[in-house]
Amino acid sequence: MQYLLLCAAILLPQSLALPVPLKSELWSNTDLKAVQAYLNQFFPILDKNTVISLEDRIKEMQKFFHLTVTGKLNTETTTIMQQPRCGIPDVADYKTFPGRPRWNKKYLTYKIVNYTPDLPREYVDDAIRRALMVWSDVTPLQFKRVPWGHADIVIRFARREHGDGYPFDGRGSTLAHAFAPGEGLGGDAHFDDDEKWSKYNQGVNLFLVAAHEFGHSLGLAHSNVRGALMYPLYSYVNPETFTLPRDDREGIQRLYGK
Repeated sequence: MQYLLLCAAILLPQSLALPVPLKSELWSNTDLKAVQAYLNQFFPILDKNTVISLEDRIKEMQKFFHLTVTGKLNTETTTIMQQPRCGIPDVADYKTFPGRPRWNKKYLTYKIVNYTPDLPREYVDDAIRRALMVWSDVTPLQFKRVPWGHADIVIRFARREHGDGYPFDGRGSTLAHAFAPGEGLGGDAHFDDDEKWSKYNQGVNLFLVAAHEFGHSLGLAHSNVRGALMYPLYSYVNPETFTLPRDDREGIQRLYGK
């Protein structure tokens, strides 16, 4: 099982290092700013004093997604970059977030502070409940909803800039993000309300994205195992027949036991 390191307590680090540009002939008709923005968000340079060529950063991304490693922006690579996904980075090769953040208790509370207009409230409530059960069914964790006051996991729908310093980008691309266990924003999960949230596959399935984000809320980073729930790219599977893949089950049980 391969989970990946995220830098900083509240995730989504921004790189201050300057990449070495590729030779211009490799970049014809390519939006360099968009490529650099993608790599800065999802494959950030963790050491600001390190100089890494853009070609090597693309190779890192290609290796993570099991693509042909060329360092060039071929169709295979740009197709991956354009797919809807979680807003959390995909960097380094560690089991969970740095320091193995986890909740030091098995009873966790959650609160839904607002709703998307795309779905009935009762469906949102049920989707969130079932998404948390994905994890409680395979660990000693238990989740209880609270209507107000403090909650370990605060769930909200938001657009663009929404107060955590990591704005959403409108419909498509980033669907949601969540924060590792801890104080303040720790454990919270935010969903981009510019997306079209759906019960099934007409838009973005809320249950599937929520189950993924709650993995982050519990301390899991991304997996590069295709088919894993914690794989960063969104893909639809029938929620009625969904079962937690082995890769994810082993990851969460390493943190919390069976």
